[in-house]
Amino acid sequence: MKRKDLILTGILLLMIGVTFGTLIALYSINKELAPLSEVRVTEINRSSDPFISDEALENKDTRFLFRKIAEEVTPTVVYIEAIVPIEGSIPNDENHQFEEEDLDDNESIWDRLMPQRARTVGSGVLITSDGYILTNHHVIEGAVENGLNVVLSDKREYPAQVIGNDTSTDLAVIKINGSDFPKATIGDSETIDVGEWVLAIGNPFRLRSTVTAGIVSALSRDVQIINDRMRIESFIQTDAAINKGNSGGALVNTSGQLVGINTAIASQTGNYQGYGFAVPSNLAIKVASDLIEYGKVRRALLGVSIAAVDYDRAVEKGMETVRGVEIITVSRDGAASESGLQSGDVVLRVNGVEVNEANQLQQQVAVLSPGENVRLTILRDGDIFEKEVPLKMQEPEEVPEVALNEDNIVPDEIPEGNNGGIEYKEFDQGFRLVGIANPQNPGIQDIYVHQVYRYSEAWNRGMREDQQITEIDGKKVENLERLEELLTENFKTNRSVTLQFKNDEGATGYIRLEKIND
Repeated sequence: MKRKDLILTGILLLMIGVTFGTLIALYSINKELAPLSEVRVTEINRSSDPFISDEALENKDTRFLFRKIAEEVTPTVVYIEAIVPIEGSIPNDENHQFEEEDLDDNESIWDRLMPQRARTVGSGVLITSDGYILTNHHVIEGAVENGLNVVLSDKREYPAQVIGNDTSTDLAVIKINGSDFPKATIGDSETIDVGEWVLAIGNPFRLRSTVTAGIVSALSRDVQIINDRMRIESFIQTDAAINKGNSGGALVNTSGQLVGINTAIASQTGNYQGYGFAVPSNLAIKVASDLIEYGKVRRALLGVSIAAVDYDRAVEKGMETVRGVEIITVSRDGAASESGLQSGDVVLRVNGVEVNEANQLQQQVAVLSPGENVRLTILRDGDIFEKEVPLKMQEPEEVPEVALNEDNIVPDEIPEGNNGGIEYKEFDQGFRLVGIANPQNPGIQDIYVHQVYRYSEAWNRGMREDQQITEIDGKKVENLERLEELLTENFKTNRSVTLQFKNDEGATGYIRLEKIND
């Protein structure tokens, strides 16, 4: 073959090789031309079972119990509507924060002829399967006959009747007819501690079956919400959201047990601001049981007036720590008197439970019944001993009639000085006295405590209305002028005075007052 042919053949073969190589390269990088790889199709796993079980979560953190608690307790909390006359007393003051009033805007001519009415709402807790409901007195207060209606969480509606109420604890019991109702499990309110999780269940702003969560913020709160002379306030404080309509609802612990009846809020706006208060279940159930069985509360009394021991009083008594509740007076023929208790004794524990505030002692006694024994741990003159006291029944109050003026009425604003044989004086320690002249000798007066301002020096020391002042530092006082002189003299020399007084039962006691700094 000629040299020229060989060169052309070589060039041709080279071009064919380049072309073939190019085709192979293009083919290999083109995904559409490349052969498909074999893919195995798999199933996507689906499951309704949680990755971590509810039981594991509940063991990890009590907050994961809330759903289960809500499911169990919500059916026991009811919605209460009460029809009250508009002309009547509709609770709507700072002591009753929970009612929502509903006037009928579609007023007819017949409505104008008939007395107008309003609807107040609140909550309640079923405590028995046959329809007994525990709620607040102010939820049903003033309701007209046949004016109570109860709506269950499943929307069943029932008329209700009042079984009884107790103004001193702001509790009441009503009943609906039926059986097999869901009922709450009652817990022991003495076992709860500050910081524990709790749930509040009720009907705020007509929002049925609302559940909120928070912690126990404090115990044994006395917030002056109950307007009753024999009031008992030892509230559980919680930051679980409580608003209007929650009154009478349930406060439950993480075991789903009822530990309180929601009663009040502390608020500058009238709505939730982080401070709610509930009546402890031990006291609430005692009251409810009495109302169901007897139609009234059978209240046991020690027969004493009391005040918490403060720092100054602890120093005076030589106590190493500030603790306990001091007995100021002992009623004649009362349980305490018959058991040998004395004025000045300090109660440290009631049935083994420490008491450091007057309302704590009140609550511990209030959950007991007349005839039961209460075990008191007493500090007297440095010695500590225990005393068993059989409690007595509270007798009906007898209010004596005192003709202070022609209409037997004490005016709200009382002028200073003498006013027809009656003289009034205010004192810096936070109290007002009234002197009633003796008809035979106008220069001699019977001196009574007319008013004591809350949380003043006199209030904190145990002074209360209607006590009769008889002596100051051992000297008899015959009139307000002499009393004022003795106070001034003793405050100058000792900066303190000791007042002897008698209560309406004739028992004698003593109160020591300190001078208010100038």
